[in-house]
Amino acid sequence: MDLGLAGAAAVVTGGSKGMGLAIAETLAAEGARVAVMARSRSALDAAVEVLCAAGAPDAVGLSVDMSDAESIAAGFDSVAQRWGELNSLIHTIGPGDGYFEEMSDDQWEETFALGTMSAVRSIRAALPMLRAARWARIVTLSAHSIQRQNPRIVAYTASKAALSSVTKNLSKSLAKDGILVNCVCPGTIVTASFTENLKGILAADGLNASDPKDVMTWIDKNFHQPCDLGRAGLPEEIASVTTYLASKRNGYVTGATVNVDGGSDFV
Repeated sequence: MDLGLAGAAAVVTGGSKGMGLAIAETLAAEGARVAVMARSRSALDAAVEVLCAAGAPDAVGLSVDMSDAESIAAGFDSVAQRWGELNSLIHTIGPGDGYFEEMSDDQWEETFALGTMSAVRSIRAALPMLRAARWARIVTLSAHSIQRQNPRIVAYTASKAALSSVTKNLSKSLAKDGILVNCVCPGTIVTASFTENLKGILAADGLNASDPKDVMTWIDKNFHQPCDLGRAGLPEEIASVTTYLASKRNGYVTGATVNVDGGSDFV
């Protein structure tokens, strides 16, 4: 299937690792020009190597602090100077987490700055370029937890729920401009950082944090929220759905919240 991404200009925030990098790599393989935004210069440089190998020789990595409004504006200014227009904006930034009684006001504000406001600021900065393009798409990554609550990630979930609402509202306000706006809600996805953070915890139960089946066994045991397929997901399984929604080929899906979670008991 030709997704119509050859020569398209795309930005992936949080695109230096995990699901963001998988999405950026899929866009590159489809022929898009790709800019990735993240903080770490070394991670960005490594990501650009991956994207060049995948098919985007002019890929660029922009060092942007997504908790800082001025840094976000500067990052998109760089994109405007480079391309002048933008077809696809994919926002993948996720904040930290914690239990309610453990979190200070500052931590709540930091979580919303990353989980919600980073998207608001990125979309605001990108809109002139999106409107200048012949076709344009926005995809945000929210979370499975906005419909399946978990007290361990109360602020994270609240910020992602707000992001989902913003996304739905933008689909309505930007429809007149022909800009399609959708939200993807990943379930439990086995990324390198996920494995690194939880390998000790799962190992204590005799489980492997890099094995999708073991991960879902642990999720079921500790949170009683298994998925129908019986395993966690992989970054490329988020990338395929997201890339379609961010492509020219998607001509009629907007305002959707798409669960990519291996099957669950919510709509």
